[in-house]
Amino acid sequence: MKVAVVGATGMVGEVMLQVLEVRNFPITELLLVASERSVGKILNFKGQPHTVIGLEAAVAAKPDLALFSAGGQTSLDWAPRFAAVGTTVVDNSSAWRMDKNIPLIVPEINAEVLQPTDKIIANPNCSTIQMLVALGPIHKKYGISRLVISTYQSITGTGVKAVQQLENEYKGASGEMAYPYPIHRNALPHCDVFQEGGYTKEELKLVNETHKILGDDTIGITATAVRIPVVGGHSEAVNVQLKTSFEVIDLQKLLHQSAGVVVQDQPETNTYPMPIYAAGKDAVFVGRIRRDFSQDNTFNIWIVSDNLRKGAATNTIQIAEYLHQKGWI
Repeated sequence: MKVAVVGATGMVGEVMLQVLEVRNFPITELLLVASERSVGKILNFKGQPHTVIGLEAAVAAKPDLALFSAGGQTSLDWAPRFAAVGTTVVDNSSAWRMDKNIPLIVPEINAEVLQPTDKIIANPNCSTIQMLVALGPIHKKYGISRLVISTYQSITGTGVKAVQQLENEYKGASGEMAYPYPIHRNALPHCDVFQEGGYTKEELKLVNETHKILGDDTIGITATAVRIPVVGGHSEAVNVQLKTSFEVIDLQKLLHQSAGVVVQDQPETNTYPMPIYAAGKDAVFVGRIRRDFSQDNTFNIWIVSDNLRKGAATNTIQIAEYLHQKGWI
């Protein structure tokens, strides 16, 4: 299989290469693709050097599969060009997520909506992915009526520039700022850009993408997204109101049996999910599952995952694995 990784020199692109290697994805020819300024760079994959090429050369090579993580405008401009030559594109940006003709996929939750004719497939936002890996099975069994979401998001979701800002501030050095304020010893209630109504794009993604992936627009959803000085992954505190009654132990059992979920929920031993343990792993970790005594049929849950792994690279590659298993690529 001829595979192109578009945005190979970026933070998610680098993790994609690691995940492709770890999961031993069946590649016969690998094309590493980036912007013109990166063309000619040498990157290693499975111990072998590969020269970075440009987008025109990658399209001309007609890969079977293109994994995109190069920004929304690049995806809008180039994904259709790859699709036109027969390439299946799995895109990490927000460019195609809410297009009604493009499937938005978390493999554990809704892979069955994919068809062999889908040539552009959207990868959801990292915060949405980890939340729905945990809540999808619960929605299927009980029905969710409302979600109140608070996120605590890693700076890696912003990119290399944000990581450098935190490192500079930690050392007391000056440098380029990814955020309008310091992030060291701080928390910014500001992920992505503000929209009409006072919500940020990140908060609205949690609403709109959840509705699309679960196929249920009736779920009431509200979110506050916060950036914190953490590298290992995103954390979410979610208040979940169900349509039917439940027992906490049954929720824990269901999550224990759910694909991609690891339950860490033993308060008596201080066992609960944290980004420091999620970093570099593909699972979604859940804990602090407890009844909300102020509201009927409602509970709280804490959800943590590495946003560069399951929240981006791993989910993308899992989609590709599903397509390969079906014989569509």
